[in-house]
Amino acid sequence: QSCLSRQQLLAAIRQMQQLLKGQETRFSEGLRAVRSRLSTIHASLAKAAPEPPAASCPALQAPADGRKFGSKYLVDHEVHFACDPGFQLLGSSTRMCQANGSWTGQEPRCAGISECSSGPCQNGGTCLEGLSHFKCLCPPQWTGTACQYQAQTAPPAWSVTDDPAFSRQPRCAQIAQTQQCSCDPGFHMSGTAPNGICQDLNECEVYQQEGGPRLCAHACVNIPGSFRCSCPAGYVLLGDGKNCEDIDECSLSQDNCTGGSTCINTGGGFQCVTPRCPPAAGNVSYVKTSPFQCERNPCPMESRSCHQAPKTISFHYLPLPSKLRTPAPLFRMAAAAAPGRPGPDSLRFGIAGGGKDRGHFVVQRSGRHTGELILVQSLRGPRTVHVDVDMAEYLDRAFQAKHLSKITVFVSPYEF
Repeated sequence: QSCLSRQQLLAAIRQMQQLLKGQETRFSEGLRAVRSRLSTIHASLAKAAPEPPAASCPALQAPADGRKFGSKYLVDHEVHFACDPGFQLLGSSTRMCQANGSWTGQEPRCAGISECSSGPCQNGGTCLEGLSHFKCLCPPQWTGTACQYQAQTAPPAWSVTDDPAFSRQPRCAQIAQTQQCSCDPGFHMSGTAPNGICQDLNECEVYQQEGGPRLCAHACVNIPGSFRCSCPAGYVLLGDGKNCEDIDECSLSQDNCTGGSTCINTGGGFQCVTPRCPPAAGNVSYVKTSPFQCERNPCPMESRSCHQAPKTISFHYLPLPSKLRTPAPLFRMAAAAAPGRPGPDSLRFGIAGGGKDRGHFVVQRSGRHTGELILVQSLRGPRTVHVDVDMAEYLDRAFQAKHLSKITVFVSPYEF
């Protein structure tokens, strides 16, 4: 009896194993069917859903003979381009990454420009074009690479022989049956002793020829046995006897600005300026709230063009030395929230005007609520350059207001 029950038990176990195997097979087939159905639903939903917006744009390269400013390629970020000296920008100087993953504007490139086109020769000099350089032919009274110096301040010839002050008798002494002759410092022996003469050494010319350290910031004047430095009009020689410092005519009341105009000190001189608000046009009119700021009068609710016009216009004057090293930050704009009102959560900066000179500048964000105007291509003086920078404020992506800064740059004739 025990033997029979054991066989029955084994048979029952085998039957259970077969049943479980069948259940496992059906369960696996069910899982495959569910997985296949889910894949079909996922594919159809993915096809119907719109493509998610691109988070960034492809990388941009600096143009040949130019530079790129900005390294972020995310949506709403801007990249700026500028050309090296001697080249002008063709295409877009600023490109912005759009939500569809493409850049606004045209690909920039830098094309060579004529050095003479900027009129580098001063005081009636004639410009001659050379290979990547220029030469000025100066009128008789002027000298220098840009005809910037009056001829009488130019260094004289290497050795002056026609002025007795520049020639001296040598100091001679009899030493052990031989005569030893020497010259004072700043003089050199011309001819052979004892018939030689001590002639002045023109330090200005010697240092210029040997490419040694620059003796003077401006002009070097040779004097017997030495030299002295001189500065152009509007500057005073510093205590080191070499460098020049600008005279601030405005603070010393040496200007001739009449009532209503303001004196602005510049390198070597001054300018009298009278900032004026733009005339009324349509619904847009301005009132002067300070000598250098205008504010827009309240707009009619329905006038969109009035709300789009600058809410404030400010005037700024910057004196700059010639050929300032770049990149150089010149000016900063910042947003200010009115008390009790939320400030903008987004700002956009741009160059609104500047004509052919706008390629010398870029505007880029310098902080959450600030932007900077940066000089990226040197300016050779003397010249006056105008550039307008605007700052647009947004709150929850909606335009709030625009502020305009009108900047005038006075570039000095000198590099100091």
